[in-house]
Amino acid sequence: MGMNIGSEGSGDEDEVVSAINTTPLVDVMLVLLIIFLITIPVVTQTIPVKLPNERNQALQTKPENITIVVDKEANMYWNTQAIPDVNTLLEKLKVEAVKVPQPEVHIRGDQTARYQAIGTVMVTCQRAGIAKIGFITEPPPRG
Repeated sequence: MGMNIGSEGSGDEDEVVSAINTTPLVDVMLVLLIIFLITIPVVTQTIPVKLPNERNQALQTKPENITIVVDKEANMYWNTQAIPDVNTLLEKLKVEAVKVPQPEVHIRGDQTARYQAIGTVMVTCQRAGIAKIGFITEPPPRG
C-alpha cells in the first residue's frame, strides 16, 4: 500500500516539474514575439521607400511641345497650321498656358526672317504666360 502512495506522489511531482519547466519557454516565446512585432514593421517600412517616387514619375505625362514657325515672309504657323494674326496666336497660347505641366514653346525662325516677326512671337508668348521659350537652330556642320 505504501508503494501505491509513493508512486502517486512521484507522479504529482513529475506534473509539477513539467509545469515549471514550460513557463520560461512561454516567456521566451513571448519576448521573441514582441521583438518580431517591433522589428517587422520597421523592415517593411524601409524596403519600399523609393518605389512611390519612381511610379509617380512614370505615370506623369509630359505635355506636347508647341512649335511656332516663322518663315522669311513673317508668316506664322502653329506646327503646320497657319496663324492669320497675333491675336489668334495669343488666344491659342493662353489655352496652352493654363495646362499643368505647361508645354514649352519652340520657335523655328527662318534665318532670313526679320527679327521683328520673331520678337512679336516672343512677346505674345510672354503675354500669354508661357514660361519656357526655346529656339530651334541648325547645328553647324562638322568639319
